[in-house]
Amino acid sequence: MAGRVDGKVAVVTGGGSGIGRATALAFAREGAKVVVADVVVAGGEETARMIKAAGGEAIFVKTDVAKGAEVDALIAKTVATYGRVDCAFNNAGIEGQFVPIIDGSEENWDRVIDINLKGVWLCLKSEIAQMLKQGGGAIVNTASVAGLIGAAGGSAYVASKHGVNGLTKTAALEYAKQGIRVNAVCPGVIRTPMVERAISANPQMAEFMAAVEPVGRLGKPEEIAEAVVWLCSDAASFVTGLPMVVDGGWTAQ
Repeated sequence: MAGRVDGKVAVVTGGGSGIGRATALAFAREGAKVVVADVVVAGGEETARMIKAAGGEAIFVKTDVAKGAEVDALIAKTVATYGRVDCAFNNAGIEGQFVPIIDGSEENWDRVIDINLKGVWLCLKSEIAQMLKQGGGAIVNTASVAGLIGAAGGSAYVASKHGVNGLTKTAALEYAKQGIRVNAVCPGVIRTPMVERAISANPQMAEFMAAVEPVGRLGKPEEIAEAVVWLCSDAASFVTGLPMVVDGGWTAQ
């Protein structure tokens, strides 16, 4: 049986760990050739190795998504290697400091916005330019439930993720007639390295995080990966501009 993205080429930023790694593996399992991008070389190379060990095809490209030249080089390398970009998952992101607004630093604000929002914008620019040349494609951006609701202490992160959802809708409208679909996923609390850092700093956070989820547990990176692969597949051919919530019911409360 053919996979959901059989024969397609998928680019995954932030592919060296967490949701990015799980999605890169899922794309490969469903038949795609995968380009893993990350600023952390060891993690990105390990993801590519895992894909190849499982019989898939992948390369790693070191990429800082906050730098336009590196994003352009990523897409150029993808096209030089595999000929096209059918699917893109713009997932690279950081949490930054979680402090009240008056205690936040300008440096933190700039860094979070540069990676989480500007980085997605830069990826969209380069990916869409390529997809226009080849006649279409599908893009998914990583937003968050924090892109739909507020979170005390997370001004930079929340602003960046609200921005990702707005950017997703705008890109979807601008390129709908050119065969390019643009959606976002809005994860709830997912057991990723980012969340593990919060738990390490405060072990009681694990219990609190599970309690805010109506399903009573944290999500798994693989559960977000399934949503991303579906959004990039032909099964979602009439879906664009959607901030898809995958949050265990958190925002339904």
